[in-house]
Amino acid sequence: MLGSACILETLRDFSKTVITVMITSDKAYDNVEWAWGYRETDRLGGKDPYSASKGMAEIAIRSYVESYFRETDCNIRVGITRAGNVIGGGDWAKNRIVPDCMKSWSENNPVAIRNPSSTRPWQHVLEPLSGYLTLGASLYKNENYHGEAYNFGPTTDQNYSVSELINEMSKFWDNVSWNDVSHKNDKLHEAGLLKLNCDKALSDLNWSSTLEFNDTVRMTVSWYKTFYQGSDQNS
Repeated sequence: MLGSACILETLRDFSKTVITVMITSDKAYDNVEWAWGYRETDRLGGKDPYSASKGMAEIAIRSYVESYFRETDCNIRVGITRAGNVIGGGDWAKNRIVPDCMKSWSENNPVAIRNPSSTRPWQHVLEPLSGYLTLGASLYKNENYHGEAYNFGPTTDQNYSVSELINEMSKFWDNVSWNDVSHKNDKLHEAGLLKLNCDKALSDLNWSSTLEFNDTVRMTVSWYKTFYQGSDQNS
């Protein structure tokens, strides 16, 4: 949240046109575990510190837009994005499902899975990146998009559980094994169901995801498989 505020504060000193795409997360929504995809107008919030921080970042962004970037002579245009769960090559963050699986399986070890039944809007990293670029270009051409928020994610029928993700990964990686440790996570809050509605991005920006779930997983596993075999990912 502080990082977002610092960027926005810096923008106040610019007189030239600056197009800014602020990225928060689908975790910014106040998740009530319903079966429908969250829309951009739904309530923001968070029941854990990470989610709450994304909600706070959105409040900070909105306050800067309305307080400083609505003036007629202001050349700053800001768009807000909330992406679904991103997977893809090059992710080495700890406590993330794909990096954890790839590292454990490359060492022939089982991976501990905290919530195998939780569903997420999985998407390849290239999908939201195309959305961010599309929004940036649209902001440059049309000031009506200034201050608007957009979801970028797969269609709601492309939501899959963690266990389904693992099963799909097993098609492209040999000797897959995992342990369900959900019974050990009584004190750790994680949303069980999360979906995004991306109709606004389609309507306003003509953007929609293009990769099917199996292609998303195949491309992701292929990157890590090549990495662990010692090949050059730039080739």
